[in-house]
Amino acid sequence: MMNRRFLETEQKALEINLDERVYGAFAEIGAGQEVARHFFQVGAAAGTIAKSMSAYDKTVSDEIYGPEPSGRYVCETRLYKMLDHEYTLLESRLRTLRPTQTFFVFADTVTAINYQRTIKGQGWLGLRFQLRPDGPANDLVLHVRLLDNDNRLQQQAVGILGVNMVYACFRFASNPELLVQSLMDNLHGRVMIDLVRISGDDFQEVDNRLVCLWAVKHQLTNVAIFGPDKQSLHAGEFLYKKSILIARGSFRPPTKVQQDMIQKAYIQFQAEPDIDAAKTFFLTEITLDNLCSDGGLNEKDFLDRADLLCALGQTVIISNCLQHKRLIAYFSDYKVHRIGLAMGARKLSNIIRGTWEHNPDNLLGAFGELFLRNVRFYVYPAREESDNTLLTVDTIPVPEEMHFLYVYLKANRNLVDIQHYKPEILHISHKNVLKLIQSGQSGWEEQVPTRVARLIKSQNLFGFQNLSE
Repeated sequence: MMNRRFLETEQKALEINLDERVYGAFAEIGAGQEVARHFFQVGAAAGTIAKSMSAYDKTVSDEIYGPEPSGRYVCETRLYKMLDHEYTLLESRLRTLRPTQTFFVFADTVTAINYQRTIKGQGWLGLRFQLRPDGPANDLVLHVRLLDNDNRLQQQAVGILGVNMVYACFRFASNPELLVQSLMDNLHGRVMIDLVRISGDDFQEVDNRLVCLWAVKHQLTNVAIFGPDKQSLHAGEFLYKKSILIARGSFRPPTKVQQDMIQKAYIQFQAEPDIDAAKTFFLTEITLDNLCSDGGLNEKDFLDRADLLCALGQTVIISNCLQHKRLIAYFSDYKVHRIGLAMGARKLSNIIRGTWEHNPDNLLGAFGELFLRNVRFYVYPAREESDNTLLTVDTIPVPEEMHFLYVYLKANRNLVDIQHYKPEILHISHKNVLKLIQSGQSGWEEQVPTRVARLIKSQNLFGFQNLSE
C-alpha cells in the first residue's frame, strides 16, 4: 500500500476545485445537496461545477429520470438512471466547448434518519468519471448505511463520503485498493459502506470480488456480497423480503460433503410451511478470519475459492462476522423474512460450547441473540473418528447447565437435522483433500464435484501441479 497524505474534507474539495482538468455536475436526492455544498464552500467552485441540482419532489424527479415501478426511490436503479441522464446532458452540452477537460457526474439518492427514528438512514451514491478527456466513462457505485443517530450528522457524513469518492477517483485510480480504503477517510464509526462496485474500460483489470474483500479488510463493512458473475451485490436490492439460507465454510476446496449439505438443506428450507419457496435464496459465506487462518491474507487463495464457488453458481458473502449473530443482525436490517444456517454437526457443537464458555452467567441472553424466532439451524451429521458414532442434533454433547435451553431449541425447531444425507461420503474432509492436492497425490478427485476437480487441474488452483506431465 502506497504512502499518502491524509487530508481533511475541505482540503480534498479545494484540491479538486483547483484542478483545471476536472469538470462536472452534481445531482442529489433526499438528504440535501451535502456533497456539492463542500465544493461550493471551499471556493474556486466555478472551475469544477457545471451544474448542481436536487429533484426532491417525486413528481419532478420522475419527469427528469422516469418513474420507479417498484415505488422505491432510494435504490440502485434510480442511481443509474440519474448517472445516465446527467452524464449524457453534460457530454452533449459541453464536450465541444471543453475538449481538454475530464468530465464527471456525481449522483446520490439518500434517506436520512427521520424524526421518529423509524428510518435508520441509508442510500446509494455514484460517480461517473473520465480519467482523460477522450477517455471512456467509468463508474464508482456505493451503498452506504448511515450510523449517526442524528439527521444533521447523517447529512454531514454523506457530504464527506461524496467528497472522498470524487477525490479517490481522480487521485487513486491507479491503485484501486487505496481508492477503496480512502473512502472511509474522516468517517470511521459513522458509516458502513456495504457495497463498492468499480467498473469501466479503465478498470477492466479490477476484480470486484477483490473489491469486496478490500471493503471488509479495511473495515468499510462487516459484510460484502458478490454473485456468480463476479459483480458486487447488495442485500437490500436482491434479498428484500425474501428468505435466505446461508452456508459458512472455507470452501478450500468445495467438497461433495459440503455440496450435499447445501443441496439437502436448501430443499428442506424451501419446504418449510412458513416459507414461500419462490422467494428464497441461497448464499455461501467465507469469513475474513478463515481467509487469514494460515497467517496473512492471501488474495490468490481467496480468488481460487471464489473461482470455484462462482463456477458452481454460488452467490458469496465475505464477512467479518466471526459470530453468527452479527451476520443474522446484518440481514435482519433488510427485512429478510426467514434465515436458515446450514452447518455441520461439529460446527454446531463448537458454537454450543463457545456460547457456554463465554456467557456462563447469561446463557438465556446469549442464546436469545443467536436463536431468534426467524432463524433456524440445519445440521448435517458427522462421524466421530474415535468410535464412528454419528453426531446429530440429538447426540451432540451439551453442558448440563444449558441442557434445558437446548431441549427448548429442538422443540421450537430452531435446530433441525438435515434429512436424506449421503452416509457414504461423511468420511470426506476438505483439509485432507487440500493436502492431497498440494502434495500432488491422486484420489482427491473423487471427493469433490466433477466441475471443481476440472477447474483445479486446468487453472492450477491451491498450488496444484500435474506431476504426471
